[in-house]
Amino acid sequence: MADWKDNLPDAAKAYLEGRRLDEVECIVSDLPGIARGKAVPASKFAKQDYFHLPDSIFYQTITGDWGEAADEEEGFIEKDMILRPDFSTATAAPWTGDWTLQVIHDAEDRDGKPIGCSPRNVLKRVVDLYAQRGLRAVVAPEMEFFIVAPNIDPAKEIEPMIGRSGRPAAARQAYSMTAVDEFGPVIDDIYDFAEAQGFEIDGITQEGGAGQLEINLLHGDPVKLADEVFYFKRLIREAALRHNAFATFMAKPIAEEPGSAMHIHHSILDIETGENIFSGPQGGETDAFYHFIGGLQKHMPAAIAVQAPYVNSYRRYVKDNAAPINLAWARDNRTTGIRVPLSGPKARRVENRLAGMDCNPYLAIAASLACGLLGMMNETRPDKQFKGDAYAGESEIPQVLGDALDLFDAATDLHEILGPEFARVYSIVKRAEYDEFLQVISPWEREHLLVNV
Repeated sequence: MADWKDNLPDAAKAYLEGRRLDEVECIVSDLPGIARGKAVPASKFAKQDYFHLPDSIFYQTITGDWGEAADEEEGFIEKDMILRPDFSTATAAPWTGDWTLQVIHDAEDRDGKPIGCSPRNVLKRVVDLYAQRGLRAVVAPEMEFFIVAPNIDPAKEIEPMIGRSGRPAAARQAYSMTAVDEFGPVIDDIYDFAEAQGFEIDGITQEGGAGQLEINLLHGDPVKLADEVFYFKRLIREAALRHNAFATFMAKPIAEEPGSAMHIHHSILDIETGENIFSGPQGGETDAFYHFIGGLQKHMPAAIAVQAPYVNSYRRYVKDNAAPINLAWARDNRTTGIRVPLSGPKARRVENRLAGMDCNPYLAIAASLACGLLGMMNETRPDKQFKGDAYAGESEIPQVLGDALDLFDAATDLHEILGPEFARVYSIVKRAEYDEFLQVISPWEREHLLVNV
């Protein structure tokens, strides 16, 4: 790999220009979306084509425990995977004290086959299924998150950070430029880090929660955009820490505030013509457009366990609180779970508003595209377009993680798209997390049940 630096993206080359590279972080996303891997000296990285990690990193829960997701034949032996660098993902780690690059790696087994439960491989599998049908998926994620005061005590409620004015961030200030200015130093670092990493931000806005921001990314290839969200989560956390604050991507960190979503916009292009298949020759909506929506409506309940992966995720789905409660679809209506934004025929797209920002971006995008693909494959017709306030309707999605996992386990058609091995491992890991949560006695139970029942 002596000439590996020649394969770096322009932003990484610019970051290193005139400087000596000290270290390379070789990383892979686990199921929760945490970066796992190794940091190696640049001189050693240049001499290796790959490195090893145990496959057990995909069996690990968010708390650090292990789901019993061992190899069905060999047992829990923690086999080594082969991790190969994807140099197109090389990007700066500008918050470090030395000159460091991050490189996302792809996970293979000893025969060179993709590891089925690796989140990046799951998304690549779905993208390939589109390509086999002559189609190219295009997505645009929106990232919502909170900047909050430091909190190292789990028993203490999360509070908004103190802004430049010396006051806590205020709620109900959606789209306020003054509210955005309160986080000016944090936002400045987010922009600086993103520029160093070669990422283009389409915009930053204040959302409805106290200290809640949204970053929009330009549309593009699903794997590339998932890589960017994966990187952005770390980038944003590091920017907040520089200013004595935490960035949190919990779906519902503060009880009285709206939750944080990762809305996913999709359009599908014909590879041969480059045209958006959601629009016909005269600019009208096509069967594929309706079938994609129908697929989301039919299969999304089973995919919720992937897009809302924790017990906290389901606290976000509250009426009149900026999160959907059902799978109604409508044009330019933010109360529905599936929204068709205003656009011209070339930009016609479908927005999935159900995914929480606590999701793994690879898996959430893969699951959303998988539901739409099933709809197009099976020519699924959607319900009639919803008119009015969708919060007036009944809930159509699971209310707790356990119910969501039951639906996921039964969805064998979805498993075939995402990969049976992924579906097996994911269910085992998530059930281990859910079982652990059920063993915890909450403050609410102690307050209201201790002496009253």
